Amino acid sequence: MMSTPLVQVHHIRKSFGPIEAVRDVSFALGPGEIFGLLGPNGAGKTTTVRIMTGSMRPDAGRVTIGGDEISPTTPRVRARLGVVPQQITVYDELTARDNLRFWGRLYGMGGAFLDGRIDELLAMVGLDGRAKDRVATYSGGMKRRLNLCMGLIHRPKVLVLDEPTLGIDPQARLLLLERVRALAAEGTAVLYTTHYLEEAESICARIAIIDHGTVLAMGTMDELLRMVHHRELIRLHGAFDPANTFLERIPGLRVVSRETHSVALEPIGDAPLPALLSALLENLPGVAGIAVERPTLQSLFIQLTGRELRE
Repeated sequence: MMSTPLVQVHHIRKSFGPIEAVRDVSFALGPGEIFGLLGPNGAGKTTTVRIMTGSMRPDAGRVTIGGDEISPTTPRVRARLGVVPQQITVYDELTARDNLRFWGRLYGMGGAFLDGRIDELLAMVGLDGRAKDRVATYSGGMKRRLNLCMGLIHRPKVLVLDEPTLGIDPQARLLLLERVRALAAEGTAVLYTTHYLEEAESICARIAIIDHGTVLAMGTMDELLRMVHHRELIRLHGAFDPANTFLERIPGLRVVSRETHSVALEPIGDAPLPALLSALLENLPGVAGIAVERPTLQSLFIQLTGRELRE
């Protein structure tokens, strides 16, 4: 059971002309929780994040942090919030230390206290040996790590990470995820948005799947899979027509997505899996490969939306 929430998002809505980007979205984050907001581009994730961080006003609903409503004019509330955006917001011509010193001063920090915090953060992400180097000489992964430090400089109670591992190498990704887990263990509430399904599975205590501005499902992985009574998916690949009507006539299978030379099928009922696979191979010419996929966020997304996760 969640302790008293640090963050509550209450029935927020936002439209841009005729497009309703966010439709009655609600969720809460507790201390020490990593909460995943998962969905493709255009799903409503970024709009939700902007409303939650006070950079955009909702048309309806509200967001509270520690019981206080957030807005651009409430510095006390915003001081509890750290934001690491998709875009890397560092100054290339400054050193890592000067970047963090500049950001810390925006929060009213200074002197030995700020210097100590900078040392602590750079050591935490493994950049202490490059603290005096211009950021222009950093790799993309190093800049992402410095970006994380900038969101943490003022010790926020709530951290919003919007696609924090976008475009970085696997080693840098693993290091960043490790640091996020450590922050949560210290009591920080983390909102984590991502395209990378395996990240959400490995790091998030709870996940909300959002598409077209609507939360389709929310809960732990076990809860999400129970919500849709999910079984394995059968995925076919090959030189066949995915619109073949035979697929609709196999008892015990339901077509859940069709792509060029690929189709995903959900076993339904009590038919044994070997019999279903045999029927497919015998009656569908051109099949080059069959894969049976265990329940994952990817297959769950297909179950809920009828299509692959769009990039």
